[in-house]
Amino acid sequence: MKNELFMRIKASLVNESFIRSSIASFVAYLNPSVETIQEIKTAVSEAITNCIVHAYPNHDDYIDIDVSIEKGLMLIKIKDYGIGIENINKAREPFYSTKTKEERSGMGFTLMETFMDSLVVRSQLNVGTEVVMEKHIVGV
Repeated sequence: MKNELFMRIKASLVNESFIRSSIASFVAYLNPSVETIQEIKTAVSEAITNCIVHAYPNHDDYIDIDVSIEKGLMLIKIKDYGIGIENINKAREPFYSTKTKEERSGMGFTLMETFMDSLVVRSQLNVGTEVVMEKHIVGV
């Protein structure tokens, strides 16, 4: 059986913890380990924060979150409709950030890749960015 969750929410830092907690709660019925929940929450937090900080530099807009779970595989899609990423390969390099004057570590994509089983980033300038993450959930 496939279970699905879809949210459209304002790209605001006040919503980041709600989104992270909602997705963690959504997967709870599979009884994942605490470590797995923390990994999911961290990866989601990084993806959402990227949307908020980078996608909409001059205004705020919406983020679409689409989560599905089927046969223990969690698929998380996070999409913005912002400025896009000019060079995805460069953006995925550890410590790279376009916000060098702010306190940004440039580790967002690296953390997502570390904590999830797969990470795909699609982006088009002035159209937006979609991050797709997969995680196999093994219950305890």
